[in-house]
Amino acid sequence: MNQKITEEAIKAFEVIKKGGVILYPSDTIWGIGCDALQEKAVNKVYSIKERHSSKALIVLLSQRNELEKYVSNVPLIALELMDKINKPLTIIYPNAKNLPSNLIAEDGSIAIRISKCGFCQTLIKLMDRPLVSSSANISDEPTPLYFKQITSNIISSVDHIVNLQRHEVIEANPSTIIRFKNDFDFEIVRNTL
Repeated sequence: MNQKITEEAIKAFEVIKKGGVILYPSDTIWGIGCDALQEKAVNKVYSIKERHSSKALIVLLSQRNELEKYVSNVPLIALELMDKINKPLTIIYPNAKNLPSNLIAEDGSIAIRISKCGFCQTLIKLMDRPLVSSSANISDEPTPLYFKQITSNIISSVDHIVNLQRHEVIEANPSTIIRFKNDFDFEIVRNTL
């Protein structure tokens, strides 16, 4: 693993384990994140984004085998989609579990993406917990596609900014989002394929 990524993941982990919120590059766009199991930290993300808690956040995991800790049932089709789609894919699962209530949508669902980003993978493994991932913007404002587009009020609101990819202009896209209603019935919520 890249030494710089490891060093930055360790710095971010030190902030996150104390309930802090970080600004970080992901496998899609820059995100605001925290320990998904710390309710106060999750509230802080909602506050920074000026987002109502009824609009659920995305959670990142580093491996598929972690899904069963946070979802009552993982449809086989979801696993097949993860295998076939090479781009970032967020799946909304019904019946979330073992997560703070302020992270779970009103209908009991949770949006989860298995991150392929080296930094996110390293950080999540250090945390041994899921990482919240929400776009680095105030709700209903344009989503910044790279670091220089992130507004100063977001930058000044977080506890730590990861020092990776800040000067790169890599226009990334948000993930494709698929919502499962049951084992076989799903809909595409956002298509970026």
